[in-house]
Amino acid sequence: MISIGGRPIGPGHPPFVVAEMSGNHNGSLERALAIVDAVADAGAHALKLQTYTPDTLTVDCDAPAFRVGDEHELWGGETLYRLFERASTPWEWHRPIFERARERGLVAFSAPFDPTAVELLEKLETPAYKIASSEIVDLPLIRLAAGTGKPLIISTGMATAAEIDAAVAAARGAGCTQLAVLSCTATYPAPPGESNLRSLPLLSALTGAVVGLSDHTPGIGAALAAVALGACVIEKHVTLSRADGGVDAAFSLEPAELAALVAESERAWQALGEPVIGPRPSEREGLRFRRSLHVVRDVRAGEPVTPENVRSIRPAGGLHPDAFDQVVGRRFVRDVPLGTPLSWDLI
Repeated sequence: MISIGGRPIGPGHPPFVVAEMSGNHNGSLERALAIVDAVADAGAHALKLQTYTPDTLTVDCDAPAFRVGDEHELWGGETLYRLFERASTPWEWHRPIFERARERGLVAFSAPFDPTAVELLEKLETPAYKIASSEIVDLPLIRLAAGTGKPLIISTGMATAAEIDAAVAAARGAGCTQLAVLSCTATYPAPPGESNLRSLPLLSALTGAVVGLSDHTPGIGAALAAVALGACVIEKHVTLSRADGGVDAAFSLEPAELAALVAESERAWQALGEPVIGPRPSEREGLRFRRSLHVVRDVRAGEPVTPENVRSIRPAGGLHPDAFDQVVGRRFVRDVPLGTPLSWDLI
């Protein structure tokens, strides 16, 4: 178990639902604050930002290596610099966003992409750090974030087992004692068939960390399935309306969908229960209404048991239905009224 912002996170607790704003503010601080309010109203537990500028992520270069592939359905042909320019959250917005989130009862934190971002987030007293999938190979950045002593969440999109192991080792070696590792398909949007959620128990065994899912598939189905496989953290991008457009809108949840995710992920977690077979406490009343052998019409002493006067009916209380072949033809030792549970002392 780990704890972020005073909230316990682990198998014994409801899933920690993180709403990722990313670039869905569409360049408006007013819209960013409205997203914070919508996230709080939906009942999510945390709001996450990404802290970078185009210049801390790349350089303004038009060479093919610095362009998104033309086949990409959302960002095809766009240079990395222009994409990050559109998607970035201005640093001067961080404080008002963090403050609004805290006022609304949300845990506010961010993913830093370079040392200057860590410096900013430390000034804002971020309670945790997120390492994005593409940064899992930036071990110096991981060590820097881990060295703050804050909980660390690492996404593993595109990563091999060796790369995940190296990132976890770097985090722990730098002093991280509270670590969550998220399964992720770093495709935007991600096809559900490539989520490979069955790897979550393997990820848990490999890292010894709390595990979760950073999900870029449409809807909430993959996230709910992940809870059944051990996910304790669920991260989804959120926008006010996909129709408004935006760099990440196509694979983001709207507020009503986020509210459904919060409610249904907790319901899914509750439904996991324990690995036991047998009557549940809530079924105690139902046990009274199982079938059993009953006298179904008034009988006199000396009459034989027949299918006409003894049947398997509800409620319980009589002999087991399978006992009928043992009692048929036997005679009643006294008068018995309709509705009496059949017992051995009656025949």
